[in-house]
Amino acid sequence: MGVDYYKVLQVDRNAKDDDLKKAYRKLAMKWHPDKNPNNKKEAEAKFKTISEAYDVLSDSQKRAIYDQYGEEGLKGQVPPPGVGGFGQQGGGGGGFGGGTTFRFNPRSADDIFSEFFGFTSPFGGMGMGGDMGGSRGGGGSGFPRGMFGAGSEYLFAQLRNAAAASGAGGVGGSASAGGEPSSYVQRKAPPIERNLPCSLEDLYKGTTKKMKISRDVLDASGRPMSVEEILTIEIRPGWKKGTKITFPEKGNEQRGVIPADLVFIIDEKPHGIFKRDGNDLIVTQKLSLVESLTGYTVQLTTLDGRSLTIPINSIISPNYEEVVKGEGMPIPKEPSKRGNLRIKFNIKFPSRLTPEQKTGIKRLLSS
Repeated sequence: MGVDYYKVLQVDRNAKDDDLKKAYRKLAMKWHPDKNPNNKKEAEAKFKTISEAYDVLSDSQKRAIYDQYGEEGLKGQVPPPGVGGFGQQGGGGGGFGGGTTFRFNPRSADDIFSEFFGFTSPFGGMGMGGDMGGSRGGGGSGFPRGMFGAGSEYLFAQLRNAAAASGAGGVGGSASAGGEPSSYVQRKAPPIERNLPCSLEDLYKGTTKKMKISRDVLDASGRPMSVEEILTIEIRPGWKKGTKITFPEKGNEQRGVIPADLVFIIDEKPHGIFKRDGNDLIVTQKLSLVESLTGYTVQLTTLDGRSLTIPINSIISPNYEEVVKGEGMPIPKEPSKRGNLRIKFNIKFPSRLTPEQKTGIKRLLSS
């Protein structure tokens, strides 16, 4: 007995086009193989059957033959009496509905999905060493090979939300009475973000970084081809952690999808001497108790290589902080101005004192 396409799509035999679209949309997204990586073999079989059922029932000629002769008759396995050569893949003779020769040519499940949703495979993996986008149907919607990793659930959620928002009209457009999109608006792939580690010296002086990327672009025939590109990133003095540099649409190209933006996010590497606090720089100096009481001179090399000599003549208490104005980080919006350098102190107290030392300190401090 042949496959019951109505049962496959979970609709009755009087189902209208709109009913078929709703059923296919729900089941295709549920059973797409790339959405079921842990159950891929079963998903592939169900996805193929669901697609074939929709392809047949949504086509008036195929549906009429299927309704009369079933799957066997549709595929030419049981030629109906009086219809010579009906449905034979090898071509030839007979007719259906007044002499029109009919051949059933199964279509790719991926092609049916792509035509319906406007995507080749939005559920595909985006792991390291691969492309964002589908492993099926080619093209990929992401960026770039070997540089970024992410899961496919986000893209699935985007597609699911778009389908729900558009109702019967499919993804990306408003619905007409027949359930077809009245207009198609391309979606844009979500931005791809990557941290860009920078030293404190880079962020103090500014620098230029070059990044080599690999991504897919579509050739004249619409097929993806891999290209390499060098991106130049100008780091401006004073930029802070979290600053974003965006390269529009540098993700993989895919039919029906606007490529993702590539976003680099400034990340600040730890420094061996200085710590940043907004536009200020903080440095901690170690000194002895004698130096804290009798005077101390700070010797520093700045982030741009200058030598600073800062004498401190006042008594340095554990909470004392020396502020040197204008020796902090550049202020991006006011390049001629800088924050402050704040010097903190770690005073090393002696672990023990002799009786003579104690007597001498008391005499000196009480006088």
